[in-house]
Amino acid sequence: MAEMKEIRQEYLTGERPLFKGEHLKIYDTIFTDGESPLKESHDIELYGSLFKWKYPLWYSKNILAEDCTWFEMARAGVWYTDNITVKNTVIEAPKNFRRCHGVTLQNVDFPDAAETLWNCDGITMKQVTAKGDYFAMNSQNMKLYDFQLVGNYSFDGVKNMEIHHAKLLSKDAFWNSENVTVYDSFISGEYLGWNAKNLTLINCTIESLQGMCYIENLVMKNCRLLNTKLAFEYSTVDAEIDGKIDSVMNPLGGNIQADSIGELIVEKDKVNPDKTNITCRISNNAEAIVV
Repeated sequence: MAEMKEIRQEYLTGERPLFKGEHLKIYDTIFTDGESPLKESHDIELYGSLFKWKYPLWYSKNILAEDCTWFEMARAGVWYTDNITVKNTVIEAPKNFRRCHGVTLQNVDFPDAAETLWNCDGITMKQVTAKGDYFAMNSQNMKLYDFQLVGNYSFDGVKNMEIHHAKLLSKDAFWNSENVTVYDSFISGEYLGWNAKNLTLINCTIESLQGMCYIENLVMKNCRLLNTKLAFEYSTVDAEIDGKIDSVMNPLGGNIQADSIGELIVEKDKVNPDKTNITCRISNNAEAIVV
């Protein structure tokens, strides 16, 4: 392996100051007043460094950034980059990580995560917090641990994702997604999971108006539904709910178990009631509206 050259405490300005840089260890360096400072670079390690202007890492490979900072104007910071690890870092700039492969994020804070992590493949995230709409659109092969998000329209179109121990405050989360499993998490937001395929929720607490509708193969195990109304419309579902469900409307088929259901709405001209088996463990006196 080539010997790594060290750069320490530099103040780099102008466009592309380290264009096509390779085999570099960069310490406590500031990149400012110039676009694309590390464009087309590879085998770069950054420690304690600051990005203050646009497009710092495009078309790059084999990048480690630790204890670094992306300021607000370091927008669209990491695009078309493969094999990048970012640790202990604040990324203030929006629209970060686009069409990247092999992304590892550990202890990273995104205070403005709008349109972040789009069309990426192979993502591992641990102890990440984010605030912003349209997080992780159309990305795939993701594993998330100890994740917090405040932002609507998250994970639209994602494929092959596991989430463990998350808190999501997100309307329209998981729309158009495929093969998503969420464990031990809290989710609050209207219209959860519409148009998804193979969405599995295990040991989760959910608060959602008209949540879990239009889903093909929804599985829920040991979940709690708080203030969740008009659930499961046109969904095929296998749901084991701990506690009550406020209301269920027009499930397409499958099994629903709960302690009780406040209101059950079935419109026979839209769904076949015989295709859904509904069991109330404590009482079977739900107000059933069958028309």
